[in-house]
Amino acid sequence: MRLVFAGTPDPAVVALEALLASRHEVVAVVTRPDAPAGRGRHLEASPVAELAAAAGLEVLKPVKVRDPEFLDRLRAINPDCCPVTAYGALLPQVALDIPAAGWVNLHFSVLPAWRGAAPVQHALLHGDDVTGATTFRIVKELDAGPVFGVLTEPVGPRDTAGDLLARLAVSGARLLVDTLDGIESGEVRAVPQPDEGISYAPKINPEDARVDWGLPAAAIDRLIRGCTPEPGAWTEFGDTRLKLGPVELAPPAALDGGRPLAPGELLVGRRSVLAGTGTEPVQLGLVQPPGKRPMAAADWGRGLHQPGPDLPRLG
Repeated sequence: MRLVFAGTPDPAVVALEALLASRHEVVAVVTRPDAPAGRGRHLEASPVAELAAAAGLEVLKPVKVRDPEFLDRLRAINPDCCPVTAYGALLPQVALDIPAAGWVNLHFSVLPAWRGAAPVQHALLHGDDVTGATTFRIVKELDAGPVFGVLTEPVGPRDTAGDLLARLAVSGARLLVDTLDGIESGEVRAVPQPDEGISYAPKINPEDARVDWGLPAAAIDRLIRGCTPEPGAWTEFGDTRLKLGPVELAPPAALDGGRPLAPGELLVGRRSVLAGTGTEPVQLGLVQPPGKRPMAAADWGRGLHQPGPDLPRLG
């Protein structure tokens, strides 16, 4: 089939690479406009745009998908189908109607669970044991279109959102190619999603990634892993913001007979830093003070001053 691919971030690059290696013809790419990035906040093309340019593909970067100029160009290209992976913008019906086989989205959950922008993060935040990926035909309602194919992926106890998404990007890319093969051959038919089990996964903002030390340790563990690497979990230490990598539940002997730690209270040892939670303490992993690189919590802890009897505290 003649394809126009829509995608923006790194996971979408994996899908585009798979499509370029398939029997289908990718003739153009739709991606989000260049955006400020890095400390200099210089405009940078999306990862998908960079790959597309290197492959010699036409790259379309509409500010709004409703722009008549973009829609006219898409009609002129006349794709049979528009596969999508993490494009990052809603598609109006006027665009959905252009390709004969529609727009086919690769979504990183087992629909109808976790419709929305952050399905992998929400799967971790809510303690799901299994997640996956789904290909479906895009309709006007958010992630509600009929399903072509599904795969499942177990969630490991130490998986971060980055780990899980990296695996799903690879297996999902294969699913997307298989789906397009099946659409072309007529062997794959879309099946409506069930009405039960619908849940939503809105974007995780930085404020959502702040650690509440009064929560149970297991919930804090899930929050931090679900926000790694983006947007990055954090807490306050004094008047500074401290970024946090994944934590581990502290072994029972970690307090060595001492009193329990209050939520956010720190116990700095020679080889570890423990933080109190609403239940048992957790052992901090990597921490990143402002303006510095991530470092082991024990190295960070050696630089703390504790002049009085009160233990230092995260907030």
